[in-house]
Amino acid sequence: MDPARWQRISPLLDELFGLDAVDRERRLRAVRAEDPELAEELAALIALDEDESFLSEPALKPSQLVMPGRQVGPYRLEHLLGEGGMGQVWLASRADGLYQRRVGLKLLRPGLVDTNLRLRFTRERQILARLAHPHIARLLDAGISSEGLPYLALEYIDGIPITDYCREHDTPLATRLQMFEQVCAAVSHAHANLIVHRDLKPSNILVTPAGDVRLLDFGIAKLLDSDSGPERTRTGTRAFTLHYAAPEQIRGEPVTTMTDVYSLGVVLYELLVDAKPYRPNRGSDAAWEESILLHDPVRPSQAVLHPSGASPRGEAHDPHALRRRARTLAGDLDNIVLKALSKPPERRYPSVEALAQDLLRYASGRPVRARAQSWRYRMGKFVGRHRWQLATGTLTTAVVVIALVMGLWQSRQAVAEAARAQAIQAFMIGVLESAGGTREGEPMDMRALLATAVERGERELADQPGALAEVLGVVAGLHVSLDEPLQAQELLDRQALLLGAMHPIPEQLGLDAITQRGRVAELLGDPSGCIEVMQPALARIAEHPLALPLPTAAFRAQLSRCRIALARTQRSEPLFQRVASLDGGAASPSVPDERLERLTAILQGAQQDPRCQSLPGGKDSEGCNGSIEPSPRTTFLYSARDTDR
Repeated sequence: MDPARWQRISPLLDELFGLDAVDRERRLRAVRAEDPELAEELAALIALDEDESFLSEPALKPSQLVMPGRQVGPYRLEHLLGEGGMGQVWLASRADGLYQRRVGLKLLRPGLVDTNLRLRFTRERQILARLAHPHIARLLDAGISSEGLPYLALEYIDGIPITDYCREHDTPLATRLQMFEQVCAAVSHAHANLIVHRDLKPSNILVTPAGDVRLLDFGIAKLLDSDSGPERTRTGTRAFTLHYAAPEQIRGEPVTTMTDVYSLGVVLYELLVDAKPYRPNRGSDAAWEESILLHDPVRPSQAVLHPSGASPRGEAHDPHALRRRARTLAGDLDNIVLKALSKPPERRYPSVEALAQDLLRYASGRPVRARAQSWRYRMGKFVGRHRWQLATGTLTTAVVVIALVMGLWQSRQAVAEAARAQAIQAFMIGVLESAGGTREGEPMDMRALLATAVERGERELADQPGALAEVLGVVAGLHVSLDEPLQAQELLDRQALLLGAMHPIPEQLGLDAITQRGRVAELLGDPSGCIEVMQPALARIAEHPLALPLPTAAFRAQLSRCRIALARTQRSEPLFQRVASLDGGAASPSVPDERLERLTAILQGAQQDPRCQSLPGGKDSEGCNGSIEPSPRTTFLYSARDTDR
């Protein structure tokens, strides 16, 4: 039966097996009307399936030559490891005593004496003798037993299929990719020796307990052949495993190295998803062939979110773990797998080395060939690959830029300060020179000089608001020293207007201005106003306490004096009210006005006693315990008042 004929019969046969007897007969009549010969073949196959005696006896009866304990050449058979359509693999040990070693002994199935099979067995021995790779099971010995049974002694691999190993050990993704790269290296070595495996599947890729990968082939039906046509057995059965076969193998077309690329893509898909790339509605061979030939595989990142088979431990019921795994597979790995599983061979990777190189690029964070090489993709890969270096470089660059900006800003501030200082110096020299015009012998009028300084400053420093504000502050300070707080208050108000229009305000100038305004408020007898002016600036000073040490000390000292004055005023208020009440009663004689004035002066003198200013809390050695004790003179006044009464 040729492949085209089987392609047509297989889906119809699956359909008929799924129907009951009545519907099956109706469907056969419909097929017979279109193709009588096809209907007869279908009826014959159905009859074979219904014949219970068809497979009641094995096609080949067990041979007494191949059984546990028997000797084949110098090896003694222990137990069967696996078998295919035409061959068996036994665990055997050396029996001639030359050395102790266990091997995997590959034998032709007893009873198959086809000359072509023996020729192919000999060709396999020659092929395996040429392969020498750490990840390929080595050929150790070969020969023909005394009974005429050919055998191949291969390196015995105590391992399990790679997919089972990764599933049982919950192997991380990076380790799975490293194992797969070992498989690619082994297959690439075979391709370099002009050998196409043609049956790559997990059962032929074993992992040892140490985590090493070994590629092997236990089936005679999967021997390599140099024929241009498809390799088949005498019964027409194809020599490959359907689930891992490439489309060209199913169509019966010649295979190439890209056929192995496809099979490796299926194995890689299983390693990433723990499931096969196709999910046909039926489990029949025809349904699998249809999926492989016509349907596109599900993207690995999407298949992970909807698992259909076994999953790693604990992951099947953990949606967060599934989403994390899907995000890891999305992008590069999706494209690598789908490129390897392309239907047309020319769209796959041209070689196993190209597939392995793309996986190495993914592992190292480089752009993979399976994706379009856009500048955004390449830039993202570059940033991800050098993220720590870029972060360090960016941070260093930011520090350097900030340092340069601060240096430039500080230099500009220094230049501005120098220009302001030079302007003030020139201005003050001019003011002093103008004061030299006083007639000889006449005293200098300080107040007129200060008025002249303000007038000249507003005229000459009109384009330098910072310098003018500093001049007004200096003149205001001189008025304070002359005990003229009202004139100082007027100048400080004009200075405040200038400072309000400046952005930013020089820190020292602003701090000095606030301190002076507090001092003037204190001199005007308004300690609460002093605190109201100075309190908002206290938070800014607390952030940078050592930035301006001398102006900050003056500020704190002035604020402390205002708080002491306010506390003292609040404690003295009841006494002042009592003094005022001495003249408030109409029924009693009043104290003369001069006595009230003298008593008030004494109380104010006690309030301004320097000893009371030393402690903000009003606690001192004498007369500062929160109330003002009457002095002897005060007692005398009270006694005089009582005598008058």
